[in-house]
Amino acid sequence: MAHPMIAPSILSADFARLADEAAAVAGSDWLHVDVMDAHFVPNLTLGLPVVESLLKATDIPLDCHLMIENPGRWAPPYAEAGAYNVTIHAEATDDPISVARDIRAAGAKAGLSVKPGTPIEPYLEILKEFDTLLVMSVEPGFGGQSFIPDVLSKARAVRKLVDSGELTLIVEIDGGINTDTVEAAAEAGVDCFVAGSAVYGAADPAEAVRKLRAQAAAVSPHLTLAV
Repeated sequence: MAHPMIAPSILSADFARLADEAAAVAGSDWLHVDVMDAHFVPNLTLGLPVVESLLKATDIPLDCHLMIENPGRWAPPYAEAGAYNVTIHAEATDDPISVARDIRAAGAKAGLSVKPGTPIEPYLEILKEFDTLLVMSVEPGFGGQSFIPDVLSKARAVRKLVDSGELTLIVEIDGGINTDTVEAAAEAGVDCFVAGSAVYGAADPAEAVRKLRAQAAAVSPHLTLAV
Protein backbone atom coordinates (compact mmCIF):
# COMPACT_ATOMS: atom_id res chain seq x y z
CA MET A 1 0.00 0.00 0.00
CA ALA A 2 1.14 3.52 -0.77
CA HIS A 3 1.36 6.28 1.82
CA PRO A 4 -0.61 9.53 1.69
CA MET A 5 1.19 12.17 -0.33
CA ILE A 6 1.24 15.72 0.99
CA ALA A 7 2.02 18.58 -1.40
CA PRO A 8 2.39 21.94 0.38
CA SER A 9 1.27 24.82 -1.82
CA ILE A 10 3.73 27.68 -2.07
CA LEU A 11 0.81 29.95 -2.93
CA SER A 12 0.52 30.27 0.85
CA ALA A 13 4.25 30.68 1.41
CA ASP A 14 6.32 33.86 1.65
CA PHE A 15 7.25 34.59 -1.97
CA ALA A 16 10.27 36.61 -0.83
CA ARG A 17 11.71 33.52 0.89
CA LEU A 18 10.77 30.62 -1.37
CA ALA A 19 14.00 28.65 -0.85
CA ASP A 20 13.56 28.86 2.93
CA GLU A 21 9.86 28.02 2.65
CA ALA A 22 10.70 24.92 0.62
CA ALA A 23 13.22 23.87 3.26
CA ALA A 24 10.57 24.36 5.95
CA VAL A 25 8.49 21.50 4.51
CA ALA A 26 11.28 18.93 4.26
CA GLY A 27 9.79 15.47 4.07
CA SER A 28 6.92 16.51 1.82
CA ASP A 29 6.20 14.35 -1.19
CA TRP A 30 5.73 17.17 -3.70
CA LEU A 31 5.90 20.95 -3.60
CA HIS A 32 2.81 22.35 -5.29
CA VAL A 33 3.39 25.39 -7.49
CA ASP A 34 0.35 27.34 -8.71
CA VAL A 35 1.05 29.13 -11.97
CA MET A 36 -1.65 31.71 -12.78
CA ASP A 37 -1.71 33.98 -15.81
CA ALA A 38 -4.46 36.52 -15.01
CA HIS A 39 -6.39 35.21 -18.02
CA PHE A 40 -7.58 31.66 -17.32
CA VAL A 41 -7.97 32.78 -13.71
CA PRO A 42 -8.12 36.39 -12.51
CA ASN A 43 -5.03 36.20 -10.34
CA LEU A 44 -1.36 36.42 -11.36
CA THR A 45 1.32 34.49 -9.49
CA LEU A 46 4.62 33.27 -10.86
CA GLY A 47 6.03 31.67 -14.00
CA LEU A 48 8.81 29.59 -15.45
CA PRO A 49 11.80 31.70 -14.28
CA VAL A 50 10.73 31.35 -10.65
CA VAL A 51 10.15 27.62 -11.11
CA GLU A 52 13.63 27.26 -12.61
CA SER A 53 15.12 29.02 -9.58
CA LEU A 54 13.09 26.93 -7.16
CA LEU A 55 14.26 23.74 -8.83
CA LYS A 56 17.82 24.71 -7.91
CA ALA A 57 16.84 25.38 -4.30
CA THR A 58 14.99 22.19 -3.33
CA ASP A 59 15.13 18.44 -3.83
CA ILE A 60 11.36 18.11 -3.32
CA PRO A 61 9.72 17.22 -6.66
CA LEU A 62 7.79 20.16 -8.07
CA ASP A 63 4.12 19.67 -8.87
CA CYS A 64 3.32 22.52 -11.26
CA HIS A 65 -0.38 23.34 -11.58
CA LEU A 66 -0.85 25.50 -14.66
CA MET A 67 -3.96 27.64 -14.36
CA ILE A 68 -3.25 29.25 -17.70
CA GLU A 69 -4.55 29.69 -21.22
CA ASN A 70 -2.81 27.93 -24.12
CA PRO A 71 -1.20 25.13 -22.07
CA GLY A 72 -0.06 23.47 -25.30
CA ARG A 73 2.42 26.31 -25.71
CA TRP A 74 3.52 26.77 -22.13
CA ALA A 75 3.30 23.39 -20.39
CA PRO A 76 6.22 21.52 -22.05
CA PRO A 77 8.85 24.07 -20.95
CA TYR A 78 7.99 23.37 -17.31
CA ALA A 79 8.67 19.70 -17.95
CA GLU A 80 11.89 20.52 -19.80
CA ALA A 81 13.01 22.66 -16.85
CA GLY A 82 12.73 19.69 -14.50
CA ALA A 83 9.27 19.82 -12.93
CA TYR A 84 8.22 16.36 -11.80
CA ASN A 85 4.53 16.73 -12.60
CA VAL A 86 2.88 19.31 -14.87
CA THR A 87 -0.90 19.66 -14.64
CA ILE A 88 -3.09 21.44 -17.15
CA HIS A 89 -6.77 22.34 -16.92
CA ALA A 90 -9.33 20.42 -18.94
CA GLU A 91 -11.20 23.68 -19.49
CA ALA A 92 -8.15 25.40 -21.02
CA THR A 93 -7.56 23.21 -24.07
CA ASP A 94 -9.48 21.46 -26.82
CA ASP A 95 -6.77 18.80 -27.14
CA PRO A 96 -5.69 17.64 -23.67
CA ILE A 97 -4.29 14.35 -25.00
CA SER A 98 -1.82 16.11 -27.27
CA VAL A 99 -0.67 18.38 -24.44
CA ALA A 100 -0.26 15.39 -22.10
CA ARG A 101 1.87 13.58 -24.64
CA ASP A 102 4.06 16.65 -25.11
CA ILE A 103 4.52 16.98 -21.35
CA ARG A 104 5.52 13.35 -21.06
CA ALA A 105 7.86 13.61 -24.05
CA ALA A 106 9.53 16.56 -22.33
CA GLY A 107 10.27 14.42 -19.28
CA ALA A 108 7.53 15.04 -16.72
CA LYS A 109 4.41 13.32 -15.49
CA ALA A 110 1.22 14.77 -16.97
CA GLY A 111 -1.76 15.85 -14.91
CA LEU A 112 -5.31 16.88 -15.76
CA SER A 113 -7.27 19.22 -13.49
CA VAL A 114 -10.99 19.95 -13.41
CA LYS A 115 -12.75 22.88 -11.76
CA PRO A 116 -15.46 22.20 -9.14
CA GLY A 117 -18.26 22.73 -11.66
CA THR A 118 -16.71 20.60 -14.41
CA PRO A 119 -18.11 17.05 -14.59
CA ILE A 120 -15.54 14.27 -14.69
CA GLU A 121 -17.51 11.89 -16.92
CA PRO A 122 -16.49 13.45 -20.28
CA TYR A 123 -12.83 12.94 -19.37
CA LEU A 124 -12.86 9.40 -17.99
CA GLU A 125 -11.95 7.91 -21.36
CA ILE A 126 -8.83 10.05 -21.75
CA LEU A 127 -7.44 9.69 -18.22
CA LYS A 128 -5.26 6.81 -19.39
CA GLU A 129 -3.15 9.49 -21.07
CA PHE A 130 -2.45 11.13 -17.70
CA ASP A 131 -0.46 10.29 -14.58
CA THR A 132 -2.50 12.43 -12.17
CA LEU A 133 -6.02 13.78 -11.87
CA LEU A 134 -6.22 16.98 -9.85
CA VAL A 135 -9.71 17.54 -8.47
CA MET A 136 -10.21 21.19 -7.57
CA SER A 137 -12.14 21.51 -4.31
CA VAL A 138 -12.24 25.32 -4.55
CA GLU A 139 -12.54 27.64 -7.53
CA PRO A 140 -9.03 28.05 -9.00
CA GLY A 141 -7.37 31.41 -8.71
CA PHE A 142 -7.05 32.25 -5.03
CA GLY A 143 -5.85 30.59 -1.84
CA GLY A 144 -7.70 30.41 1.45
CA GLN A 145 -11.11 29.34 0.10
CA SER A 146 -13.48 26.90 1.78
CA PHE A 147 -13.55 23.25 0.77
CA ILE A 148 -16.39 22.15 -1.57
CA PRO A 149 -17.35 18.62 -0.47
CA ASP A 150 -19.50 17.84 -3.51
CA VAL A 151 -16.38 17.37 -5.65
CA LEU A 152 -15.49 14.21 -3.74
CA SER A 153 -17.84 12.27 -5.99
CA LYS A 154 -15.27 12.79 -8.77
CA ALA A 155 -12.52 11.32 -6.63
CA ARG A 156 -14.70 8.32 -5.79
CA ALA A 157 -15.52 7.68 -9.44
CA VAL A 158 -11.90 7.72 -10.51
CA ARG A 159 -10.77 5.73 -7.47
CA LYS A 160 -13.06 2.90 -8.57
CA LEU A 161 -11.41 2.85 -11.98
CA VAL A 162 -7.95 2.84 -10.43
CA ASP A 163 -8.83 0.06 -8.00
CA SER A 164 -10.32 -2.02 -10.80
CA GLY A 165 -7.14 -1.71 -12.85
CA GLU A 166 -8.74 0.33 -15.63
CA LEU A 167 -6.58 3.36 -14.79
CA THR A 168 -3.14 3.89 -13.29
CA LEU A 169 -2.90 7.39 -11.90
CA ILE A 170 -2.65 9.45 -8.75
CA VAL A 171 -5.85 11.09 -7.52
CA GLU A 172 -4.94 14.54 -6.18
CA ILE A 173 -7.08 17.19 -4.52
CA ASP A 174 -6.46 20.91 -4.15
CA GLY A 175 -8.37 23.53 -2.20
CA GLY A 176 -9.34 23.97 1.43
CA ILE A 177 -7.45 20.89 2.62
CA ASN A 178 -6.74 21.05 6.35
CA THR A 179 -7.22 18.99 9.49
CA ASP A 180 -11.01 19.36 9.17
CA THR A 181 -11.27 18.19 5.55
CA VAL A 182 -8.36 15.85 4.84
CA GLU A 183 -10.13 12.80 6.25
CA ALA A 184 -13.18 13.16 4.01
CA ALA A 185 -10.88 13.44 1.00
CA ALA A 186 -8.90 10.40 2.10
CA GLU A 187 -12.06 8.35 2.60
CA ALA A 188 -13.12 9.30 -0.96
CA GLY A 189 -9.97 7.73 -2.37
CA VAL A 190 -7.56 10.64 -2.76
CA ASP A 191 -3.83 9.83 -2.90
CA CYS A 192 -2.24 13.29 -2.84
CA PHE A 193 -3.40 16.24 -0.75
CA VAL A 194 -2.43 19.81 -1.65
CA ALA A 195 -2.40 21.99 1.47
CA GLY A 196 -1.56 25.67 1.58
CA SER A 197 -2.46 27.69 4.65
CA ALA A 198 -2.86 24.49 6.72
CA VAL A 199 0.88 23.96 6.27
CA TYR A 200 2.39 27.39 5.85
CA GLY A 201 0.11 28.95 8.45
CA ALA A 202 1.33 26.49 11.08
CA ALA A 203 4.09 27.24 13.57
CA ASP A 204 5.94 24.14 12.33
CA PRO A 205 5.13 23.50 8.65
CA ALA A 206 6.98 20.17 8.54
CA GLU A 207 5.02 18.90 11.54
CA ALA A 208 1.79 20.06 9.91
CA VAL A 209 2.68 17.91 6.89
CA ARG A 210 3.25 14.89 9.14
CA LYS A 211 -0.05 15.41 10.94
CA LEU A 212 -2.03 15.69 7.71
CA ARG A 213 -0.37 12.53 6.40
CA ALA A 214 -1.20 10.64 9.58
CA GLN A 215 -4.81 11.82 9.53
CA ALA A 216 -5.25 10.70 5.94
CA ALA A 217 -3.67 7.31 6.56
CA ALA A 218 -5.90 6.68 9.58
CA VAL A 219 -9.08 6.68 7.50
CA SER A 220 -7.98 5.89 3.93
CA PRO A 221 -9.10 2.53 2.50
CA HIS A 222 -5.96 2.26 0.38
CA LEU A 223 -3.18 4.28 2.03
CA THR A 224 -1.01 3.56 5.06
CA LEU A 225 1.92 5.00 7.01
CA ALA A 226 3.54 1.59 7.27
CA VAL A 227 6.70 1.04 5.24
